[in-house]
Amino acid sequence: MFSVFLISTFLVNTPTPAQQVTKVSVDKVRVDTLKQTLPMIGRLITTKGGVIAARISGPIAEMKVKVGDRVEQGDVIALLIDNSLDWRYQLAKAETNQAKAAINRARSSYNLRLQELQRLKQLKKSAAFSQARLEDKNLEVAKARSTVAESQASLIRSEANQKLAAINLYNAKITAPFSGVVTKTHTDVGAYVNVGSPVIHLIDDRSLEIEVNVPANRISGLNPGANISFRLETESDQSQHILSARVRAVVPDENPLTRTRKVRLVTNLSAQENSLVANQSVVLAIPLGEENKVLTVHKDAVINRKGKNIVFVVKDGLTSIRTIELGEPIGTRFIVLSGIQSGDLVVIRGNERLQQGQKVSH
Repeated sequence: MFSVFLISTFLVNTPTPAQQVTKVSVDKVRVDTLKQTLPMIGRLITTKGGVIAARISGPIAEMKVKVGDRVEQGDVIALLIDNSLDWRYQLAKAETNQAKAAINRARSSYNLRLQELQRLKQLKKSAAFSQARLEDKNLEVAKARSTVAESQASLIRSEANQKLAAINLYNAKITAPFSGVVTKTHTDVGAYVNVGSPVIHLIDDRSLEIEVNVPANRISGLNPGANISFRLETESDQSQHILSARVRAVVPDENPLTRTRKVRLVTNLSAQENSLVANQSVVLAIPLGEENKVLTVHKDAVINRKGKNIVFVVKDGLTSIRTIELGEPIGTRFIVLSGIQSGDLVVIRGNERLQQGQKVSH
């Protein structure tokens, strides 16, 4: 009897241990911007590129570049044999000098006939005056004036021929119209090229745009000036950096087979720094509609118990269970339709064994 009394007395006087505080990690419920996108494959294209052709006919004397060479605007690409072109220029130059001499001679003759005409007019009141001789002199003056006009026209024609010969001689040096990289050569030393014959293929890899074919029903969100995110699709780049491009133009021409339209986007990417090449693939995030503000919660905060989605909300160091209704996932978060509010703190680590009203710290 005495032992039972001691045991009961011990149980009554033993203090109840304090509830342990559980260490957890929390995250805020927040409002995010929802922008649904559709991934589409595009490609990098050059804004400048094409065949560089010969402007005059002639045999190739020297090729100054090879495939892969970088050239700057104005650099010499190829030389034509210009012996005959040089002599044609010298001939045209001599003809111009001859025409200048002829016009000087014609002007001197005109001035002489004009002077003789003035002397005859001064003899009108003298006995030595002859009306017939005056009329003949008038005709000689008119003829001399016509000769001067013909000489002037001949000089203009000679100067034009000289300029054309100079242009042909200049065009014997085929130069790069813009900076870029040689991707193909179409001829070689000794080959004869005609006007318009291809010499090399040149592309400007420093001036790249993105081209993507977008379905017509997805074109509404791609107004000029809109910013679109994209990433490079390369074997060597596994980091998948998200980059930005700006819509420059939506081409108003729809492909009747695919029902798509071409969209051109500009970017400030440097081809040399990013090892970009023409026709390289990129993945663009094409917007599907307007941006919306949605309430989101971290995925790690959501626990499914008995078919219901719950979260543990922390307030004043105590947990409370909230049943929530979820929408679509957005990256590492869920859209919340109901159950919690923006700014609520929810447990994202250590919530597996929590209970209602449990003390926690974070």
